[in-house]
Amino acid sequence: MMTTVEPLSTLSRWYLYAIHGYFCEVMFTAAWEFVVNFNWKFPGVTSVWALFIYGTSILILEKMYLYLKDKYNIFARCLIYTLWTYIWEFTTGLVLRQFNACPWDYSQFDFDFMGLVTLEYAIPWFCASLIVEQLVIRNTLRLRYDERAEPGIATTAAVYANGHIKTN
Repeated sequence: MMTTVEPLSTLSRWYLYAIHGYFCEVMFTAAWEFVVNFNWKFPGVTSVWALFIYGTSILILEKMYLYLKDKYNIFARCLIYTLWTYIWEFTTGLVLRQFNACPWDYSQFDFDFMGLVTLEYAIPWFCASLIVEQLVIRNTLRLRYDERAEPGIATTAAVYANGHIKTN
């Protein structure tokens, strides 16, 4: 008997990407607070808007990855992802600012634009895009959903063949 396994739905992948981005935002702000103010409490902060912003952005990066992976090398792809990140951050920030809901303000940075983006984050965004492609997107696309599996019970099937789980 062959049990088919399906890739995760778009909504499931969006959820994983949203949680990943949210977590990374909290960790980055905690690390930033430590480096800048030597605060041992590591108070990481973010906004609930980060779930939508990161989930949607990384889902778009996933589509970009699938389109670009055979056309450009990793360096060029990460440059494209970084450019996308700046466009997305600026656009979402501009929209949120209209409702007095933009959770970030880069006005204190030397190379900011309207307080919504800053060139000082170019290297961190580039590195983040590398991590997102190589670890998050690639591994998320490998995840499969087995409708017949029982939660908490290990399946005896461990051999995959052509998108199916071989069961005895």
